[in-house]
Amino acid sequence: MSVLRQFLCMAATGAALVAVGCGGEERTPPTVYAAASLRDVFPELDKAPRYNFAGSNQLQTQIERGAPADVFASASAKEPDALFKAGRCSQPVPFASNAVVLLVPAGNPGKVTSLESLTSGPRRRLAVGTEDVPVGKYTRQLLENAGMRTILERNTVSNEANVASLTSKVALGSADAGFAYNTDARAAGDRVEVIRLPAETQPKIQYLLCAVKRKGANAKAAEAFIATVTSPDGRDALERQGFGPPPGT
Repeated sequence: MSVLRQFLCMAATGAALVAVGCGGEERTPPTVYAAASLRDVFPELDKAPRYNFAGSNQLQTQIERGAPADVFASASAKEPDALFKAGRCSQPVPFASNAVVLLVPAGNPGKVTSLESLTSGPRRRLAVGTEDVPVGKYTRQLLENAGMRTILERNTVSNEANVASLTSKVALGSADAGFAYNTDARAAGDRVEVIRLPAETQPKIQYLLCAVKRKGANAKAAEAFIATVTSPDGRDALERQGFGPPPGT
């Protein structure tokens, strides 16, 4: 350690959570606002940050209102792109992809077997994200691609604020089926059964993250977290949880 660095470290002694690269000292972890579908993989990847998981659109609004976020990780490009254009976050970085699946409760009491099975027979209770939350937007794109948008009209649809709440509703049997991400199906385990949907109907699902720009933001910790997520170890952790690589890579 250089004389200058030793001096800086001595000056920092007693100042809680200050980090200037001194050996063995503690760094302040970032506060990470992340899409609800990342609620399992991010803590597995890094337990140190303070996390706030919710719908990406809700998190965007919180950041615009001055919430103390250092990193924003979204399940779609719309939200971080809007913050970037407003000068509220760095250039968004893509880091993962996902797929929409159809979940049913264990035992499949509603006898849902495919998209086609939702177009006839008894009306089912469907757990669906709102149009504003990414999973809801992707669900509607998928149904549009399949030419089956009427599924949302002939069945009883709930409008859930995020993918975690709709997955829970299916797992508890409060819905006959729900549209969620592939990764949420893995997280729900044997409480749900998964119906894969045709690849040609899948929308482009892209996850991005950026460092939030605000007065007092923990910029260095934010950069370090983004580097961790996009590192080979980060990609491995995401893959273990069922996420795919960023689209186009």
